[in-house]
Amino acid sequence: RVDLSFLPSRVEMSGAASTMAKPVEQLAKAVTSRVEVFIDNKQVFAEPQSTIFDAARQAGIFVPTVCHHPRLKPAGKCRVCSVHVTEGGTSMYKLACCSKVTPQMHVTTNSLVVRGKAELALKQVMAPLGQYGVVPVGITEDLDRLNSWEKRSLVDESSNSLIRDNNLCVACTRCVRACSDQQGMHILETSMEDQGFQYATTQNGELLAHTDCILCGQCAVFCPTGAIVEKDHIQDVLKAQKEEKIMILQSAPATRVALAECFGAPPGTIATGKLVGAAHAAGFSHVFDTNFAADLTIMEEATEFLKRLKKGGPFPMFTSCCPAWINMVEKRYPEYIPNLSTCRSPQMMMGSTIKAYWTEKMAIKSDDIFSVSLMPCTAKKDEIDRAQMLKNGKRDVDAVLTTREFAKLLRMKGITDWNKIQDTAYDDPLGRSTGAASLFGVTGGVMEAALRTAYETVTGKSLPKIEFHICRGLDGIKEATIDVGGTQINIAIANGGKNVHKVMDLVKSKQKNYHFIEMMACPSGCIGGGGQPRSDDPDVLVRRMESIYNLDSGTKVRKSHENEAVVELYKNFLQAPGSEMAHSLLHTRYENRMKPVAPQALHHSTHRKEAHAGSGVLVLFGSQGGTAAGAARQLKEQYERRKPGAKVRCMPMNSYNF
Repeated sequence: RVDLSFLPSRVEMSGAASTMAKPVEQLAKAVTSRVEVFIDNKQVFAEPQSTIFDAARQAGIFVPTVCHHPRLKPAGKCRVCSVHVTEGGTSMYKLACCSKVTPQMHVTTNSLVVRGKAELALKQVMAPLGQYGVVPVGITEDLDRLNSWEKRSLVDESSNSLIRDNNLCVACTRCVRACSDQQGMHILETSMEDQGFQYATTQNGELLAHTDCILCGQCAVFCPTGAIVEKDHIQDVLKAQKEEKIMILQSAPATRVALAECFGAPPGTIATGKLVGAAHAAGFSHVFDTNFAADLTIMEEATEFLKRLKKGGPFPMFTSCCPAWINMVEKRYPEYIPNLSTCRSPQMMMGSTIKAYWTEKMAIKSDDIFSVSLMPCTAKKDEIDRAQMLKNGKRDVDAVLTTREFAKLLRMKGITDWNKIQDTAYDDPLGRSTGAASLFGVTGGVMEAALRTAYETVTGKSLPKIEFHICRGLDGIKEATIDVGGTQINIAIANGGKNVHKVMDLVKSKQKNYHFIEMMACPSGCIGGGGQPRSDDPDVLVRRMESIYNLDSGTKVRKSHENEAVVELYKNFLQAPGSEMAHSLLHTRYENRMKPVAPQALHHSTHRKEAHAGSGVLVLFGSQGGTAAGAARQLKEQYERRKPGAKVRCMPMNSYNF
């Protein structure tokens, strides 16, 4: 129904010779006789008997075509105007030029699957003109419009972290295998059209931002053609430099054992001094160490954990340093949000410390600085735009450069001879850190750093041995029981999405009773992050890991609570770990972002007769679809709640032996 109550009783229309009055009833009849449809989620009132193509044009939505013209009878010859249509509970692909609108029809013109079909049809139609390129330019306006559409038709820029350009995809399936086999997310799949055109896409061709993608960036690490890359922040940095902002850089621990690879050095080369020197040469006036904020994180996280021990939970407490892991909890395991540490990641702790503490100390306006972080992680780009991280609508960290991007920036600045870069120390006061902070760069490192501080805080005694070797190594899952002042603490450490899912299954099934769990979404932790240099060296992660351990052992101070700069920050500004001021600047909150399961799906699943007595229920989902995987797990959980004790399994179809 269309609300016309705002219209006057008569509508005055002026003409050259006279003024004519038209009753509102006639106007209302004309409007309400139109057909309500939704095109790309936009409400459109189309003329009766009009085509989808006409309705889209009316709404200002471009649908590509070669054969169609509004003054000629539709032919449906080129098939470039393919769209996805849902009507009456049925979904199908139709040609926009030949298909009439129906009430409540939902049309999608811009999904990657739809655009892929249109792209394939366009290439076939244009084959005779191949000598001019896919779509020739400068011949007719129609071709120019098609050329413009063709260039952007398979590009997905919806995410804050990653850009997917399927014009560059060669269907090698590296990204699909990384997403499914390694990360256990099943967001990407390979789309095979009837005519053989193949590329990587998401389930139902959804934009990446509309899926359960956690933005870990492993797809980008493995992509050989640049079809998936991190979203560029270099231009933001260059713009800020042009505006003469005070340029600040912080660098994460994993970047210093990987950056040199971009300039031909062996994997694992420690390049701390050259990284800082290169940053100064590239125009950053102050270079701080994210490790300082890692020590700060340990002070807050250890305090939070010890408070939970006294209160009796909630357990397990999960680390919160990894933004991809946070995305996973919010999208797949929101019932465990209360178990997450409320600590910001070191990147975001450093960001707020720079803009709240350092600017005050230096008598600088926070608006005059441009704070950049050098990270091994693509999810960090998304993290800086989380609503919970903004202060009065402004970022604490203004831009994130991956290790690969920073190397690219250096080359753009003419800094290419690695051996000529002068070793330089981090700037005070936010450049001092401990060996424990360096461990944040590798799986198990956050746990080891936290245990060092928690043990000495509880017992008041020095550790008999500073290394916790049970936390070390690249095993996907590690478990241990640690005696902390007479209290037995059950810990677990997981790296790589697939292993994270396995640990969550253990937690949810109550097979294990953990107190503290470190989760890192990327394989081996940050050293294997989605923004790190690409490498075909099978031992690259081992070499980076060894260098992280060398950074720790080579540092004089190796416990976060002994960082004098951190102690000074609490004394002069934050007051104490866990204080109101500390919570204001160093802690955050989370939100449930799980997609709801359609009620009818749950109804059907709970009324299916089990195939074999005593065998339980098996929930199968499409082998690559992130949305389907999330829905399947949700069905499993709801079934278990309705039927306590029921045996329910959940697996992708490509893992099931039919």
